[in-house]
Amino acid sequence: MPWLSDQDLYHWDNGQLLKSYERLGAHCVSGGTWFAVWAPNAEAVSVIGDFNGWDPAANSMRRAGAGLWEVFVPSSGAGQRYKYDVRCGAYTASKTDPYAFRLEAPKKSTVEGMAAVIDPLEYRWGDQEWMQRRQGPGTLGGPLSVFEVHLGSWKHREGGHSMSYRDIANPLADHVASLGFTHVELLPVAEHPFYGSWGYQVVGYYAPTFRYGAPTDFMYLVDTLHRRGIGVILDWVPAHFATDPQGLVYFDGSPLYEYNDKRMRMHPDWGTYIFDYGKPGVRNFLMSNALFWLDKYHLDGLRFDAVASMLYRDYSRDEWSPNIYGGNTNLEAIDFLKDTNEAIYSNFPGALTIAEESTAYPGVSSPTYDNGLGFLYKWNMGWMHDTLAFMQRDPAHRRFHHNELTFPFVYAFSEHFMLPLSHDEVVHGKGSLWSKMPGDDWQKAANLRLLFGHQYGHPGKKMLFMGSEFGQAAEWNHDTPLDWEAAHTPLHSGLIRWIADLNAFYKASAALWNDTESGWSWLGEHIENSLLAYQRNSDTQTLVFALNFTPVPRNHWRIGVSRPGTYIVRLNSDASVYGGSNMTLPVAWHSESVPESGHKQSVVITLPPLAILAMEWVP
Repeated sequence: MPWLSDQDLYHWDNGQLLKSYERLGAHCVSGGTWFAVWAPNAEAVSVIGDFNGWDPAANSMRRAGAGLWEVFVPSSGAGQRYKYDVRCGAYTASKTDPYAFRLEAPKKSTVEGMAAVIDPLEYRWGDQEWMQRRQGPGTLGGPLSVFEVHLGSWKHREGGHSMSYRDIANPLADHVASLGFTHVELLPVAEHPFYGSWGYQVVGYYAPTFRYGAPTDFMYLVDTLHRRGIGVILDWVPAHFATDPQGLVYFDGSPLYEYNDKRMRMHPDWGTYIFDYGKPGVRNFLMSNALFWLDKYHLDGLRFDAVASMLYRDYSRDEWSPNIYGGNTNLEAIDFLKDTNEAIYSNFPGALTIAEESTAYPGVSSPTYDNGLGFLYKWNMGWMHDTLAFMQRDPAHRRFHHNELTFPFVYAFSEHFMLPLSHDEVVHGKGSLWSKMPGDDWQKAANLRLLFGHQYGHPGKKMLFMGSEFGQAAEWNHDTPLDWEAAHTPLHSGLIRWIADLNAFYKASAALWNDTESGWSWLGEHIENSLLAYQRNSDTQTLVFALNFTPVPRNHWRIGVSRPGTYIVRLNSDASVYGGSNMTLPVAWHSESVPESGHKQSVVITLPPLAILAMEWVP
């Protein structure tokens, strides 16, 4: 009896076999293993591996239909390595299974190199409570703060080696819990032979990288974080794939996963291959992969990498082919993104999806029924770029660039935004966040506290890359661990406490969860003195944020407020516990019936140097 049913073939041919990982790849059954692979243009395919001496003549596959091949191999099972021998005319290649659940370390041998390993993915989960109560779309009206991590360089073991999935699980959970972040976001863990790609040049889309352990070890990491109440988001790379010859490229002797059109086949920025989203087999492969990580690894969400490059056919290109209407949008990719988001929320309603999208494409985080792409959140790249540009300026010059600070408020509610201070901002000669800040070490730390305070006061969810929480001075290097010794010095440990207190305040303040126009209002600015004030509010809470972007105390600044009453200081980045100057301030200010900035009431406040105050209104 065949492994692939007529229903499987029908859904595959129509791009609707949405859990194709349950049918393709290697699956252990009684007496052996079934293998199935997509290679429509191949003339012959066979399975080679430890079970047959890597002999292409031993286990030839049969055509099952719809471009799929299958074979049952007796006496093969878990732990054995295998690949596919693919032939088409003069073309012969030893290919890694696109659906392999596990890959071994690359080897020089062209036959056995990057071999797949049969793995049934058996693990006993203990995160049932987390899975039942996780929020997903519910985070739109709640707190969401994300700590971004590259597993290989967070910490090293003695001897200079990266920690394994199991080694890192509890220390990472302890650190993230102490900081108060709600989620961890992992740079891609799908198998990538080139370590320097950080996981963004993928070969094994269904296999966690061998570098840190086995698939069940990665499950243990996710399980541990969940048991500690921490969600796990994974960077996912559906925009392009690696050029390694054992992988997807030219898989069956023809451009299969990539575009047939040479003008669209390669990505000019990264030298990688582009998926052809118009092919049903590619849609099956990628949509199933998105569901796979949420299903088998209990992940809480996916952050889609490089979405902008998927949306436009002319992205970063001099030569390109237009769509059927003569335009530059990639219609097939747009349909793929919509369908993938719909599939994710239909199958995993507690999940969330995030788009790294840097253009003004409309409706990225709008539902598909409203002609949106269906993401829950979009990275606010404009906020990141303008705010960092402003913060890098000498405070004496900031008054000439005040619009960089305020312009992001103009479009802050056009999408459901996440405010990212990600790995991309601390590599390739850009320097660390600490090194971007002007002034001596005290001013650098004060500027960082001010930046982070503004990030938490500004509408949008929060994201911070590892090392930034303590102000690592050196630029991030994937080959070396973070500078943990620096984290224990006074200014840097003060930053850690500031981040922890920001997260605690964020999670306790309903006004900061209301990322709609009704949840924000303007209170005042003093451009010459680089001062800014705004309000965040909900039905039950009103908060006032006042910011001083100069290293000079600002006395007697009058700002408008929306309600009469007392404004109690809840957070002060200048406090001594954070490494600030600890300038003496009252614990509260009282409003006066003096109009200011369109408000009938106002308060007169004093701001410490390079500081942010968060104040809460009480009647």
